[in-house]
Amino acid sequence: MKKIIVFDLDDTLALSKSALDDEMSVLLVELLKKKKVSIISGGDFPQFQKQVISRLSCPNELLSNLVIFPVKGGAMYKFENNDWQIIYSKAFTPEEKAKIIEAVNTVYNEVDFLSEEPFGERLEDRNSEMTFSALGQNAPHDEKKNWDPDYTKRKTLEEKLKKLLPDFDVAIGGSTSIDITPHGVNKAFAIRQIVDQLHYEIEEILFVGDSLFKDGNDYSVIQTGVETIAVKSVDETKNIIRGIITN
Repeated sequence: MKKIIVFDLDDTLALSKSALDDEMSVLLVELLKKKKVSIISGGDFPQFQKQVISRLSCPNELLSNLVIFPVKGGAMYKFENNDWQIIYSKAFTPEEKAKIIEAVNTVYNEVDFLSEEPFGERLEDRNSEMTFSALGQNAPHDEKKNWDPDYTKRKTLEEKLKKLLPDFDVAIGGSTSIDITPHGVNKAFAIRQIVDQLHYEIEEILFVGDSLFKDGNDYSVIQTGVETIAVKSVDETKNIIRGIITN
């Protein structure tokens, strides 16, 4: 029996960087009444507040059933004492951030497929993660989906950054982004925190995500041995939640 349901966020619970829609908000509240829920995403905690927390209309006791893992597990938040509490954070040092910035600037000058006029900043400091967004942090959803459908551009960026940053984990993030995290921090790391800190068995965990394929940003979860369900849309996720609620 699954006791905790773990979700990816972007393009699983909501469109990339968008808030939960009304229907998903209601479904998640209903799910929280029956199960523990966790969400793992590359975004930082303020992004979770915009996309998820602000959209949940429920009493505080239900929020205690929700565990948030920003920056792919680089931080963990639980709702305790009527507020969100940070349980841990694996933040970069200033020296590490400087090294990452230098590497990103080097790669930017080596490739020819990055626009000179991005939609907002390209490099976002998420404290425990640095995210390089090729089109900028505020790129429209349709622009992002059409930019690199075959992963060629992102793989090029990933390979170049890996060579320059061997002491960090570098991986494809969203549809236009590369995530740089401390070594060993990824969504599999977050799953292990669910086991170690929340005391669930692997068999009690279900993960739902849209990028469980090789090179996808959910792929590392498969290494943990948890049961997974791959979805292609937010609507598919809604159907899965409905099934859990009604069983």
